[in-house]
Amino acid sequence: MSAIVVERESLAAQATRANHRAIVIWAFTSAIALAIVGFIISAPLAQAYGHPSFAFAIYKAFSFVCHQIPERSFHLAGHQLGVCSRCTGLYSGFAVAALIYPLARSLQRTDTPRRLWLILAPVPLLIDFSLTYFGIWANTHLSRFSTGALLGAVAVFYVMPGLVELSSTIGRRFDRKSSCM
Repeated sequence: MSAIVVERESLAAQATRANHRAIVIWAFTSAIALAIVGFIISAPLAQAYGHPSFAFAIYKAFSFVCHQIPERSFHLAGHQLGVCSRCTGLYSGFAVAALIYPLARSLQRTDTPRRLWLILAPVPLLIDFSLTYFGIWANTHLSRFSTGALLGAVAVFYVMPGLVELSSTIGRRFDRKSSCM
């Protein structure tokens, strides 16, 4: 077998491994994002159906990242969700965008959209917050959820390529060390 054929087979194997790693990263990220949304929703259900210690653990865990003000939170079964409506939007937007990410972009792409989109994504959220803060209008659960969901969805297009690139870099290093042994 010639060196060219061996090299071509080696490159094909590397591409297959990189593709597999990208799929694993996507599946893992999507599963974690969905699990977080599941915990957000399960907190009030656990509270309502007689599992207060489980609900308390969820509320406590989310209290480190969210103010959890009841008036700014969706409620389910008579209890507030694990986070406020804006955070619910952030996590839900991220989870949905992570799930559909392979339909929008190839998992092998590690380039990100222009930074302008990352800068523009929080603008509606900032406007929604500012208008309420300065007493111009009172935002709603829907406006908080929607602006959070937009930011969460856009974030996926910056997080996923980074994770794929990181896994690829680590994988290449591991492959090099394995081939040297």
